[in-house]
Amino acid sequence: MIKVQGPVVLYQDGVREARRRQSLRARYAYGLIFFATNLLAWFVRDYGAKLLRGLHHVPVCGAGDSKCFQSGGVLRVSLGCFIFFWVMFVTTFGARKLHEVRNSWHSGCWVMKFLVYAVSIVIPFIIPNIFIQLYGEIARMGAGVFLLLQLISMLHCISWCNKRWMPDSRSNQCGLFGLFLSTISFIASFAGIAVLYVLYISNSSCLFNIFTITWTAILVKIMMAVSLHSKVNEGLLSSGIMGLYIVFLCWSALHSEPQTGKCHTQMKIAKDGDWATIVSFIIAICAIVMATFSTGIDTRSFQFRNDEVQLEDDVPYSYQIFHIVFAMGAMYFAMLFINWELNHPTRK
Repeated sequence: MIKVQGPVVLYQDGVREARRRQSLRARYAYGLIFFATNLLAWFVRDYGAKLLRGLHHVPVCGAGDSKCFQSGGVLRVSLGCFIFFWVMFVTTFGARKLHEVRNSWHSGCWVMKFLVYAVSIVIPFIIPNIFIQLYGEIARMGAGVFLLLQLISMLHCISWCNKRWMPDSRSNQCGLFGLFLSTISFIASFAGIAVLYVLYISNSSCLFNIFTITWTAILVKIMMAVSLHSKVNEGLLSSGIMGLYIVFLCWSALHSEPQTGKCHTQMKIAKDGDWATIVSFIIAICAIVMATFSTGIDTRSFQFRNDEVQLEDDVPYSYQIFHIVFAMGAMYFAMLFINWELNHPTRK
């Protein structure tokens, strides 16, 4: 019996390990799908009206450019991406074991999933515009949810950086790079706050901008003080990076104000580029990578309970959380590309 069971056990372990590696590799494919969809949304927004003339003959699009191109096109592509990842969320919900059909569906069946993706992208271009506008309103809330997920991912990343680069009293590590990065982060944070005061407070009547920037500065100082407290003593790297991040969020929010407002300083950084959208896009891409890959590397990420023990035949990460992050990310990128305005023509 022992001679018979040995090869069987080894075979089962090999199959289990192969399924686990396939599941981990699947993250790259989903990431490429998501990134390609965002490039498609950008293409439809800026060049679709000229290069995709066939869409003008679609009844819901008509001869105009706004319903299926520019902001309307972005919302339709975003809705298609959301539908695809929502379908993946529903069909993989509750997957626990590597031998389940839901695990095979998540990790393989790419031809079938490509067809599902294609149908998901086409559907928004044949449904009435009123549903697209409704999705745009919902996407604003979904984008806010994604910002919370982005914050959680940022906290995980900062915690990793702090453990890796800051000095440890139990070792001989000096942590010069962590100290240097902490200094740069705080200098950039306070310099950024000063620039915000100059750009977005043109007079004393800009009370909202004054409150927002001042509150951001107070938060940065509070985080710095907490980090230096003797009972915390975790160094300045965590608070420095987080301070820099919330200064960026403050700038992004103020930059999204209507440029016709009296408190918005007109500043042409580049003729054909919106740097706030570009920087937000890069940071959000990094957040997507951190969020999705942290669910694969650390099975306790995005979980309320951390006392669950993972068995050998358990899936390496939560599939439903993985796909819902991408679904919320589709809404966030839609808001970035249309500058959070549903009916306003977008710039290239």
